[in-house]
Amino acid sequence: MDTPPAPALAPAAAAPPAPPAVDPAAQRAFDDARRQLVAGRADLAQRGFEALTRSHPELPGPFANLGLIARQAGRLDEAAQALETATRLGPTQASYWNQLGITYRQQGRFEQARQAYERALQARDDYAPAVLNLGILHDLYLGNPTQALGLYERYLSLVPGGDAEVNKWVIDLKNRRPAPVAVHRKEQP
Repeated sequence: MDTPPAPALAPAAAAPPAPPAVDPAAQRAFDDARRQLVAGRADLAQRGFEALTRSHPELPGPFANLGLIARQAGRLDEAAQALETATRLGPTQASYWNQLGITYRQQGRFEQARQAYERALQARDDYAPAVLNLGILHDLYLGNPTQALGLYERYLSLVPGGDAEVNKWVIDLKNRRPAPVAVHRKEQP
């Protein structure tokens, strides 16, 4: 489940110190770049976010959004680098860690994806997208159906109204039979 990161200045879920006040001009520039992105003008949004990374390199949101733009364009190394910067600057933003996990998964870096999703859940233990993505990672990429089942059930408990597709996955996992164990010719069953 690919979800966009929270706005650059969203409050953290935990109770860390309040973020420093942001220059109103920087907030306007960020909002303008986000509007460009939502309107499908990724090139203009990218220029806006890049300008913000130069003028306000301490803000994680522009880096996170540059990571999303790069990933959407298939530039996964660039996306990972931008999202790594976003998580370094905004370590309590679960959405940034989740997006980094998605990028690592797309790169085939499954262990790093797992760690990123887990960091998202350290930042906010009820962040449903990271719970779901970690479940998918365990299910489809790491071969841990028991872990996946627990995560899918946890995800469903966090989603008001449920999720029909994930309900099907839970049923499927509960009905799966373990792979047969190969017996060596000399061994007796």
